[in-house]
Amino acid sequence: MRKNKKRRRIVAGVVVFLLVAGYLTAVNMLVSAALVPSFMEKLEAFERITEESYAALAQTPKIEENRRTALTDAQKWFRSVQLKKPAINTGDGYRLIAAEFPAEKESHRWVILLHGYTGWKEEMYPFAYWYATEGYHILVPDLRCQGESEGDFIGMGWTDHFDCMLWIQYILSCDKDAQIVLHGQSMGAATALMMTGDEALPANVRAVVSDCAYTDACSMFGEKAKEWFHLPAFPVVDTARILLKLRGGYDLKDASALDAVKKSATPTLFIHGDSDAMISVEMSEQLYEAAACDKELLIVEGAGHAQSQDIDPDAYYGAVRTFLQSHLPEGGQTGS
Repeated sequence: MRKNKKRRRIVAGVVVFLLVAGYLTAVNMLVSAALVPSFMEKLEAFERITEESYAALAQTPKIEENRRTALTDAQKWFRSVQLKKPAINTGDGYRLIAAEFPAEKESHRWVILLHGYTGWKEEMYPFAYWYATEGYHILVPDLRCQGESEGDFIGMGWTDHFDCMLWIQYILSCDKDAQIVLHGQSMGAATALMMTGDEALPANVRAVVSDCAYTDACSMFGEKAKEWFHLPAFPVVDTARILLKLRGGYDLKDASALDAVKKSATPTLFIHGDSDAMISVEMSEQLYEAAACDKELLIVEGAGHAQSQDIDPDAYYGAVRTFLQSHLPEGGQTGS
């Protein structure tokens, strides 16, 4: 009898161990699938998720026409403009690459353009073209682990906001009087917002354009775990936080744009499409309500994720121009 009880306890212990080990393995794979581009590209699920994300976008002839025009204009501009490829090294040993485009005339106005999750700098070139016509110097980084930049884990805005502080220091080494705008989409927008909550942010950063940002990485991770992999947010997110801290060195909970904007003194224009199926428009509304800074909110009717500029380019860029003109001091242009 005692031997049978002991045997049952051993079997039960082995079963529990296997269940826990299997669960940890599954969540560890989820972390890689969500945050390691080289891993996610090998997954069959990645192609499915990409197709589903594209299908969720608003698709009309007008959107396609506006997007095609923007890409054509950007490509033509890119072929004629001077390009530099500056690099910086992070404190944890990664080399990051950016594209830099000088203003046509002498100016102290700069913009840092920040792409989204699993994106790359070239996606932001249509925005770069517009800022070029406005007389800005332009810096477009590849965020860590994406494009030409090194890294092991996508930072969900948290590690990225420290990296972008280094890009600001690069700009200030070129122009100590720089007036800097941060303009990001999706994860790039969340990155910019996290920077505004950092007391180390230089006063040279005069304004932020936050296009379809999320409130915090934990919320996004939980939503996508359910939507993409059919896993419950609890306890998956908490377990993922522990594993990511061990593997990637940062806590998803720290990646909160919502916490950051509560401390922000940087004027911010929040933009979001009301048909965004990737990041709910409610997130930008929450960010706007929580922000302690001078702020404006633009909700674009009919726009899906990162499509606001494609729905109505004149209205989008007109709102950006008006906002920046009201918050950047006169004197940004140094020559005629």
